[in-house]
Amino acid sequence: MSIRELLAKRAAVTAEMRTIADKPAGEGGDLSAEQETRFGVLKTELAAVEKNLAVQTLVDEAERRIAGNWIEGTGDQRLDTALEGFSLRRAILSQMPGHTEDTSRERELSQELARREGRPFEGIAVPLSVLRRPATQRDIERRVALASADGAALIATTLEPGMFVDILRSKLVIRNAGATILDGLVGNLLIGRLDTSVTAGWVAENSALSLSDQVFDSVELTPKTAGSLSEFSRQMLLQSTPAIEMLLRNDMGAVLARTVDSAAIEGGGANAPSGILTQCPCPTEVASWQGVNDMVTELENANVPIDQGNVSWITKPQVKNTFRNTRRLSGSTDSITIMDDTNTLLGYPLQTTTNVPESSADAALILGDFSSLLIGYWSVLDVLVNPYETTAFTKGNVQVRAMLTCDVELRHIASFACRNIHPA
Repeated sequence: MSIRELLAKRAAVTAEMRTIADKPAGEGGDLSAEQETRFGVLKTELAAVEKNLAVQTLVDEAERRIAGNWIEGTGDQRLDTALEGFSLRRAILSQMPGHTEDTSRERELSQELARREGRPFEGIAVPLSVLRRPATQRDIERRVALASADGAALIATTLEPGMFVDILRSKLVIRNAGATILDGLVGNLLIGRLDTSVTAGWVAENSALSLSDQVFDSVELTPKTAGSLSEFSRQMLLQSTPAIEMLLRNDMGAVLARTVDSAAIEGGGANAPSGILTQCPCPTEVASWQGVNDMVTELENANVPIDQGNVSWITKPQVKNTFRNTRRLSGSTDSITIMDDTNTLLGYPLQTTTNVPESSADAALILGDFSSLLIGYWSVLDVLVNPYETTAFTKGNVQVRAMLTCDVELRHIASFACRNIHPA
């Protein structure tokens, strides 16, 4: 049984329990014997539905994440394993004069990546795992540094990487929603698509069939470049603590990953990919129960496979808040709201991110089969260090530039339903 069916059953059971509770037929305002029996049966049914709902939600979430796996790999398992331990900090350090740390591993891996890419890099080649596998607290260990050789050396300075205060970043949702990731592309990617199928019909005896042809078109991904320019302290890069690796990955990697996420959602601009909201009609509507049901119906009418685990909602936090505070039935006094679950709406996962655009009081809401969203990567990261940039040089800092080539495209625009939601 799907999540939608389980939610519908839970709603029906809850409604019947409410009817019994509101209209007791026994003496003194108590339930009658028949009502008590029925209420007990409904209570058991509700517990079973809740249990099945939890199981189905877990399975659907696992399937949805599988759908978002990267289509990648160098074909060399030993190289892929070696790249998992690649250090972004040492890669940057390898381009700085005067360092004493051994960076031969990163240089060797970068040379191999560049060789397989078949092109030279201005800086050093960095694997895309920097984007999708940022450093976590598991990568961090405690480091004690002694201050100096005099009496102060007896006082230890404790560095707590877990206490580092990072910027509040927008959450990345596109890959979790099940987008199809294509890695290691070479040249423009042209994917054939069946636009119009043949037709069939009933004919009378000895009558001729009507001729119908398939119509094909294509989805094309072309390289587009995103980049970031950062400045880091030379002393920070010389420190070997894993906290610095976490900082670099969570800053440089997350910034570029967020840029791709934002392009997939909205896109637009002369040099940026065309995202979902750029290609899909997005009328403005007041938040309503009927409205969200209409979006599901829109996908069903387009023959989108809505029960295969790839369909998700993406919106801004303010829309989720509106849904959780707007009653399903206008003027009703009950407490049933448009979104009565924590992270699902109509049985489909709902994710929020500030990468979703807004206009005045309105914000976009997307429902779609995200396996139809293609994100293609043409190269690994190209990281170039400039320790001699004038401003950075005077402060003893290092300027770092990271470039990434990718594109975003939709297999079928009809796989997505979009609205600008206005608070009720």
